[in-house]
Amino acid sequence: MNQLNLTDYVIFLLYFIGVSSYGYWIYKRKQKVQTDTKDFFLAEGSLTWWAIGASLIASNISAEQFIGMSGDGFRLGVAIAAYEWVAAIALIIVAVWFIPIYLKNHIYTMPQFLSTRYNETVSLIMAIFWLFLYVFVNLTSILFLGASAISNLIGGDSFHAIIIGLSLFAVVITLGGMKVIGFTDVIQVLVLIIGGLVTTYLALTKVSETFGLGSSAIAGFTSMIRDADDHFHMIFEKPGPGAAQADINKYLTLPGIAMYFAGQWIVNLNYWGCNQYITQRALGADLQTARTGILFAALLKIFMPVIVMLPGIAAYVIFKNGGLQQEMVRDGIVVGDNAYSAVLTFLPNGLKGLSVAALTAAIVASLAGKANSISTIFTLDIYHKYINKTAEEKQLVWIGRLTILIAMIVSIAFAWSDALGIGGEGGFTYIQKYTGYISPGIFAIFILGFFWKRTTGVAAVVGVLAGFGFAVLFNNFAPGLFGNETLMYTAFPNSKGVYEIPFLIAMGWSFVLTVLLMVAISLAGPKVNPKAFEIDASMFRLSPSTTALIAIILLLISALYIRFW
Repeated sequence: MNQLNLTDYVIFLLYFIGVSSYGYWIYKRKQKVQTDTKDFFLAEGSLTWWAIGASLIASNISAEQFIGMSGDGFRLGVAIAAYEWVAAIALIIVAVWFIPIYLKNHIYTMPQFLSTRYNETVSLIMAIFWLFLYVFVNLTSILFLGASAISNLIGGDSFHAIIIGLSLFAVVITLGGMKVIGFTDVIQVLVLIIGGLVTTYLALTKVSETFGLGSSAIAGFTSMIRDADDHFHMIFEKPGPGAAQADINKYLTLPGIAMYFAGQWIVNLNYWGCNQYITQRALGADLQTARTGILFAALLKIFMPVIVMLPGIAAYVIFKNGGLQQEMVRDGIVVGDNAYSAVLTFLPNGLKGLSVAALTAAIVASLAGKANSISTIFTLDIYHKYINKTAEEKQLVWIGRLTILIAMIVSIAFAWSDALGIGGEGGFTYIQKYTGYISPGIFAIFILGFFWKRTTGVAAVVGVLAGFGFAVLFNNFAPGLFGNETLMYTAFPNSKGVYEIPFLIAMGWSFVLTVLLMVAISLAGPKVNPKAFEIDASMFRLSPSTTALIAIILLLISALYIRFW
């Protein structure tokens, strides 16, 4: 059933025209974007700190958050906000310690970092890994989840048409290059924050009405905490014998305090500091601009759970008390990922159009950012290096555009019938879990490459492959080979009765073993790798304003953890 009316469509159309027109104006204002690779892929020197920060958030907050994290809010509660709040601390680390190394060494892509610090072999291996990850995990899942959510609102047989529409919109934005993406992301992030806040506000008022307390968002929030106390704790206790399957499933996704000593940091530091899709926004700026932009994103990140998690908890409380019975159930099964689109049904006409625009903004911004990163890695790190070393700037830009089109077509093909089973996993968890197969190896070679001069190229190649191998071992075979209870882990039965290790714990051990293996190999090499980066204390010196901003971010996160521990 179509829940949108003419007013909603008009508001959505105004959003579409506004973003497209602004992007076209940015594109035409600087024709160099057509022929210069650094401008096309990096918007070198033209993004302000606020554009960098907004673009980071717009590219990060996508269908996996609006749909997947709201779904996990429904299932798990406030604990899922760990990904957002640890991310804010990770962004501080990236701004202070990672970005200075990238900028001083003129690093423009992550494979370039690996070839500069190690060798071409590890660079090529990782370029291929990243391309597969971005296309088959990220691009496809964002497209599938986004189309699912919007089609739930529009109704009818609209899923496939929405996939095509989202892809075309993203391609239009992406073909203009990184500068167009960066500045249109400012509009996108404003739309998604405003629309998201409106949705959260109305969801909380609906909770208030459910308990007969009038239309008060504050009353709704306090009622929600009281009625669903189990959904307002950051730390899950380790399940004991006879624990309910629901509690085991929660722990498998978020394994209590243990995850803060394991995968949670690897997920976030790898994503925000070693990821072409994210770092690309800051690599064309000067150090102070890049740092301020990244810290601005960290500040925004603290508040993101308000718009991507609270609606899911609100849907849980309403469902628990008899509402949303049709919206949350599919084929007799409660589907958590329906939570956000279910909450949108409460919105009055007009505001539904704004919220769909916000959701579309998040999806398109992420699709555009991912497609641009795919294009950058393939064009600069594979095509120009190995296929056509003499290609001119203009030709490289057109190869980049062709890559964008091909990547989008492939993602459409896999999202069309959910060939990868994204809907069954839960969107947010799906992305975190499968990214975790390569995160340990990637983060190990980056962190050792940054700060230990002895790390060798051979160790890096082994680390890439071993990190993936260890991840496969712990995620798929360890319980069967070594038992369900060891000094390193405890495996629990999942919903299918198969024993598995919480993937964040598996990720942590994969990282530790990869680092140990890389250290052992590097100790057999020279005391200083000739390709090691020169580091001095002045690179990490902070301005007073930067220090103050970091202090504010840390105080806010501390307050949140103290309140919801």
